[in-house]
Amino acid sequence: MKRKARLNDMTKSVRLTDIAEKMGVSVVTVSKALSGKKGVSEELRAKIRRTADEMGYRPVHALQPDKSKAYTVGVVAFERHFNKIASFYWKMYQELTIQAIKQNCFTMLEVVAILDEENLVPPKLFEEERVDGIIIIGKPEREYVKMLYQNKKIPMVFLDFYDDELLVDSVISESFHGMYRMTEYLLQKGHEKIAFVGTVMYTESITDRYFGYCKALMEHGIEVRPEWVMDDRNTEDGCMGLPYKVALDTNDMPTAFVCNNDVTAYALIKQLKEEGFRVPEDISVAGYDDYLYAEFGDSKITTYAVDIEKMTQRALQILIKRMLDCAMDARVYAVSGRLIERKTVKKLN
Repeated sequence: MKRKARLNDMTKSVRLTDIAEKMGVSVVTVSKALSGKKGVSEELRAKIRRTADEMGYRPVHALQPDKSKAYTVGVVAFERHFNKIASFYWKMYQELTIQAIKQNCFTMLEVVAILDEENLVPPKLFEEERVDGIIIIGKPEREYVKMLYQNKKIPMVFLDFYDDELLVDSVISESFHGMYRMTEYLLQKGHEKIAFVGTVMYTESITDRYFGYCKALMEHGIEVRPEWVMDDRNTEDGCMGLPYKVALDTNDMPTAFVCNNDVTAYALIKQLKEEGFRVPEDISVAGYDDYLYAEFGDSKITTYAVDIEKMTQRALQILIKRMLDCAMDARVYAVSGRLIERKTVKKLN
């Protein structure tokens, strides 16, 4: 019976987390020790390798994805990202389910209520351990991110945000370069008085887009005017779009607005029309994301398209590798997009 139990133990897939728990060290330390990377003493490296051998650990190159196995992927999203209007993150989740099916995975969605996020209540998917891995869509509050990281027992990937302080794989859009290209496009159209609409520091993606905007202006010798950097949402509840009004000084208007997303661009166009401005005849407006509002409505918005299909595909691929205990350092993966020219930008020169 003991020999049979021993054989059963040997056939189990030993994970880096199992070795780390037994040794009382971090997963990163185990990964570095087994992959031969620097940062671990030779004495500790030898102990970790000996423990790994005793536990029956197989290195990652010996592991291949089991195409017959249907992985269950938990998807955690947040109520504050799902307002009354259609949500960008709802579209992202829909694409994630499509990509999951293609990669022989099932998905389970849990939406964390605003109150639970504030009170640091862990998702049930974490506590019940009914999934093989977790994808977090959209950035929650900072303390909640830290709580998720501290309580994670299975592989986890951040989608559409990252955290410099946490060793978690993240997949994001190429926000800095995308907004740089969009601002450069407006400059090439003859616009020099360009405002940025997006609440800087609210998320990493907004902040990255702001810096891309700044870089384009500075390269052309144009000063960034603080009064032309405008919030696009209520920071308490994240409300943006039509319920939120951008603070406009109609006596000192730019010739173009570049917006953090298409929901903001769509609402701004409505607001400008209410103020008596025509788009693009009087003022140009550009968006970001290529979400629903960019293509439909009475104004087809010039925008920078985020490749949601590639982002979700990449997130799943990374998560599956983590499920197989791939000994690789956590990193941020940036997915490029493309500029789409529609009808809301006017050429001045």
